[in-house]
Amino acid sequence: MKRAIISDIHGNLEALQVVLADIERQKVDAITCLGDVIGYGPNPCECLKLVRDHCEVVLLGNHDQGALFDPDGFNVGAERAIKWTRAQIDHHDANPKHAADRLMDWLGELPRTHVDGQLLFVHGSARRPVEEYVFPEDIYNPLKMEHIFELVRRYCFQGHTHIPGVFTTAPDFESPPIPAGGEEWRRTLPEPKAMVNVGSVGQPRDGDPRSSYAIVEHGADGDDVVVRFRRLPYPAEVTCRKIHAIADLDNYLGDRLLLGR
Repeated sequence: MKRAIISDIHGNLEALQVVLADIERQKVDAITCLGDVIGYGPNPCECLKLVRDHCEVVLLGNHDQGALFDPDGFNVGAERAIKWTRAQIDHHDANPKHAADRLMDWLGELPRTHVDGQLLFVHGSARRPVEEYVFPEDIYNPLKMEHIFELVRRYCFQGHTHIPGVFTTAPDFESPPIPAGGEEWRRTLPEPKAMVNVGSVGQPRDGDPRSSYAIVEHGADGDDVVVRFRRLPYPAEVTCRKIHAIADLDNYLGDRLLLGR
């Protein structure tokens, strides 16, 4: 089984198009999206349609949830972006060609977790699938890591922090050492458990502005799981200009794309 895993697209159409084109070249069996298709970025409806049409499994992220309900726990800029995003979706849904094309209805049906054998897929964490962040520095909070790992049968794939890497039960965090000119880092997942953050397609925050996603390869029994972290450049300046042109989106949301912050 070869599965591409994407997360945290955040309405960044240019990044999503580059990643989907790369996934097609990799000839995967299926694509899983870990959520936050929208929020922050200038093309929420276009990204929702692409994810809906290309992904076998799509999970609910906290920004997706914020568009469905009253946003809770967001900073001022993120809340303004969510409200603008909701208005774009409402406008799209006002006169759809077919009732099944309503994006808000599709969002409302997204699950919060997905299990495939010994593999768990969430947006945030195994403990709180939509909202909880698991940051690299949490390895210095062994009690938190222990509690979360207790809920992981073997391997958990997640997003939310926008920082790619592998958490081990030590606990430790391994960041993919992909140089500026490289595209990929392969890692056979350790025993007995691991948590894998696949990074962000549309808003990387690890100092590398290239889109991040992962390809997972494993047998039918889930043994010998290999993760391939991939980084791809995309025209971030185009997305940045779009954000700057929208009054309800903070300019910083575009500027940060150029820095990977």
